[in-house]
Amino acid sequence: MEDIKKTTAPKAESAETVAEPESLAKESAAKAVKGKKKAKAQVVSGRVYIQATYNNTVVTFTDANGNALTQYSAGQAGFRGPKKSTPYAAGIIIQKASEKLQAYGLKEVSVFVKGVGGGREAAIRALNANGINVLSIKDVTPIPHNGCRPKKPRRV
Repeated sequence: MEDIKKTTAPKAESAETVAEPESLAKESAAKAVKGKKKAKAQVVSGRVYIQATYNNTVVTFTDANGNALTQYSAGQAGFRGPKKSTPYAAGIIIQKASEKLQAYGLKEVSVFVKGVGGGREAAIRALNANGINVLSIKDVTPIPHNGCRPKKPRRV
């Protein structure tokens, strides 16, 4: 029994040496947050994609290359249920999205409309009302060439 050597476990690092890397990590994180905010690129001309379905209206603003700047829907604007598909909701969506776009300086857009919902025309009118010049309007609603059987019409 005397032949067995007693080995001790390696000593744990003291609290002071462990605390230093944590404080360095906090300082570097604080420096990353305190830096200057990145300036948003100025976009003079862009595109607006309006998807107007029977249940909702979704608006996406992009630059000329198609890179999304902002996106807004009726649910994000606070509408719920059947109120999401109203023309009034489409106008409010454009108004809130244009407030987000103030930082980009967007002045003129080409409009691409998809769908048959109630917010189609109201969204385009709201663009003009919010000071965004509409260059062109294009309907990109997909039309089937005898594809799937359509949904049956409602009998009210």
